[in-house]
Amino acid sequence: MMTTTKLSNYFYLIFILIPGFAFAQNASVNVSGNIKDKASQEAMPFVNVVLKSPKDSVFITGTVSIENGLFSLKEIEPGDYILQVSFVGYKDHTTTLFVGSNSQYLNLGTIFMEESAESLGEVTVTGQREAVNEAMDKKTYSVDQNVSQSGGSVLQSMNNLPGVTTQDGQVQLRGNSQVMILIDGKQTAITGFGNQNGLDNIPASAVDRIEIINNPSAKYDANGNAGIINIILKKEDQQGFNGKVGLSTGLGALWVRKENLPNIRPQYTATPKINPSILLNHRKNKVNLFLQADNLYTQTLNKNEFITRSYDNGTVINQQMKRNRNTNFFTSKLGFDWYMNDHNTLTVSGFFSQEVIMDRGDQPFYDGVSGDRLRLWQFLEDEVLTAAMSTISYEHKFAQPGHKLNIGFNYTFDREDEKYFFDNTMPSYTTSEDFALIADQKVADFNLDYTKPIKHGLLETGLKFRRRTIPTNMQFNPSATNSVLDTGADGMAEYRETIPAIYGNYTYEVKKMEVEIGLRFEYVDVQYVVDPNHNTYSSDGYDYFQPFPNARLTFKLDNKNDLSVFYNRRVDRPDEGDIRIFPKYDDAEIIKVGNPAIQPQFTNTFEVGYRNNWDAGYFYGAAYHKISDGTITRVGTTVGNSTLIYNTSQNAGKSYNTGLEVVISQELSDRVSFNLNMNGYRNQIDAFTVTNKYPTENTFTAEKQEVFSGNIKLNTNVTFAKNTDAQFTAIYLAPDIIPQGTIEGRFSLDIGVKRAIQNGKGEVFFNATDLLNTMVIKKEITGNNFTYTSVDYYETQVLRIGYSYKF
Repeated sequence: MMTTTKLSNYFYLIFILIPGFAFAQNASVNVSGNIKDKASQEAMPFVNVVLKSPKDSVFITGTVSIENGLFSLKEIEPGDYILQVSFVGYKDHTTTLFVGSNSQYLNLGTIFMEESAESLGEVTVTGQREAVNEAMDKKTYSVDQNVSQSGGSVLQSMNNLPGVTTQDGQVQLRGNSQVMILIDGKQTAITGFGNQNGLDNIPASAVDRIEIINNPSAKYDANGNAGIINIILKKEDQQGFNGKVGLSTGLGALWVRKENLPNIRPQYTATPKINPSILLNHRKNKVNLFLQADNLYTQTLNKNEFITRSYDNGTVINQQMKRNRNTNFFTSKLGFDWYMNDHNTLTVSGFFSQEVIMDRGDQPFYDGVSGDRLRLWQFLEDEVLTAAMSTISYEHKFAQPGHKLNIGFNYTFDREDEKYFFDNTMPSYTTSEDFALIADQKVADFNLDYTKPIKHGLLETGLKFRRRTIPTNMQFNPSATNSVLDTGADGMAEYRETIPAIYGNYTYEVKKMEVEIGLRFEYVDVQYVVDPNHNTYSSDGYDYFQPFPNARLTFKLDNKNDLSVFYNRRVDRPDEGDIRIFPKYDDAEIIKVGNPAIQPQFTNTFEVGYRNNWDAGYFYGAAYHKISDGTITRVGTTVGNSTLIYNTSQNAGKSYNTGLEVVISQELSDRVSFNLNMNGYRNQIDAFTVTNKYPTENTFTAEKQEVFSGNIKLNTNVTFAKNTDAQFTAIYLAPDIIPQGTIEGRFSLDIGVKRAIQNGKGEVFFNATDLLNTMVIKKEITGNNFTYTSVDYYETQVLRIGYSYKF
């Protein structure tokens, strides 16, 4: 482990080198400013800023202000000009402008725009930003535009986003599940600090937009080799009192797709969904108060999987896992912004959520040869997940637009409280047993970020410190006889994580080229303290001090064509769930257990992207290649003559993900547009051998796995009449590899319609997901002395209606 002195020397060296590297620049003239509404003092994005010749008003150059109202006109030669600023519904702002040669920068300060007196009514400007930005490092999608998935969860709303697929409650980017999920740019207990979770229960009604970042810069945490999904919650900051209320409801599992095996409880049908939401905002002068609250209640046929297991000794077992789930997920955000003056803003907010899950499950097992029932496992899983996060952030804006300092502190506490009661019925006896888990996660994050526009570019640098602890307590309550619980595998354990990090990121831009170079250094120390009485595992952990560089080179070939080349190095740190030493009996005979000896997975990514714009659309294409060392996966093995399968976390060695993604967006007419996304890739996992310690030491060897896979998504948007829009979404997911096996292809069709009413303040919608009920998951798994096939007829078809009103 690296000593504290050595670590501090590295950090000291970085602090010295980063500023020197970033500020060694050539001189130039850059005209910048900030645009605000005169009445509300709000920043105004998408305002036209034009520079003209004073003699003949000939256009020289122009730009539009970005989301925070800032604009910049680059490489302006010294001389006299006319500056014209214009926006629909506002008076033009026109003034003479002299650009001198003594300074590299000319800051025009704040330009205030006045509403036009001729505007007699409310002017609504509707439009949709291009999803793929100019640098091709980020895609942005508005959730409100996703009509076919409205009213559900965030996970469901991502189903038709380009490059995104969902599997077993997890999001995959380009066929890779190692995705870091952020909420408002921060990691939270809701979505996980390592592996993702919780997305299937966050209401989409709480979300404004979703950002997909395939090639993150050094300012982001280095975790997640597939990239980052940033979920940005809704928030208003207009003057006065305003807000939005909404209500949606629906039904799922409209009919039985596959009948149960004999003598178990019925599976859920006609499952109700209900989602009320409210967004309130009150701003007066320098203080902005905001509240967002959503509640999503669902009944779901969460799993309805039929499995056939075949063993080398001739044993065949047919089984079903049926899980009827009731979920209530409440989420809220409350806080205030204090605009102390033009340069200083303080934001204090609190985030609270509670997810209550009640699973009632049946798992019968039958002899595949005789047809006799071997076993019946019936359970009640009662789980409550409570999370609270407090955030204090301070922003100081310097005189130069874009020059700012941000300081933030987040503290998160969440509790996983799980109780599991089950009856195990065998041919000769029945036992009733239970176990309980309490896991309290405490996370303290401090970050400092500094941003400074410099000639032809932007410097970003900062530091971050995280301390995270998760004490867990698993207690088994076995029956007096015939217990199936491994009574020596419960007890106490504690996960301890410390991460200091520092980064620098520099962007250099000229007329035809943009270069971005970044470097992040992370020191990670993970300790996992295991109960000394545990029958298998002992305390373990890992530490590393590693650099994580990133680079981007963008060529602006002309006004319509851009080419970008990317490189980054990232890490996937095993989450506490991958390490957790306690066996999970969610499945009675396919038992999941962690591994405290598991190590991080490091990945190098190379990518080339191309974008071509035309008047009514654009083309985006990207070719990518990922090389991972220490691939984190789960390995299923059996021990001795037992038919129980143990899924254990392991490092599988090297793996590769190589592919091509294409997005074509086109407006066919004023009424019809489409977005076509195609993603094809080759996944490969090299041959590997690992040793599992649980329940007894055994060795597993896997041959090389590789497959060509991909997905196609077509979103078609149609305007049928005034204020009425429809969306049709078709999704095809090709066969793919999973740990020790394959998953077959899947297809679904989603539709949605929305209509603006009440002079645009109200909106109603109707949608149907998986309209044809074709989304069925089929898998084939091969183990050391067994194979099994599974078909999951879980709930995918849902009809929803909803209403919302803005005031």
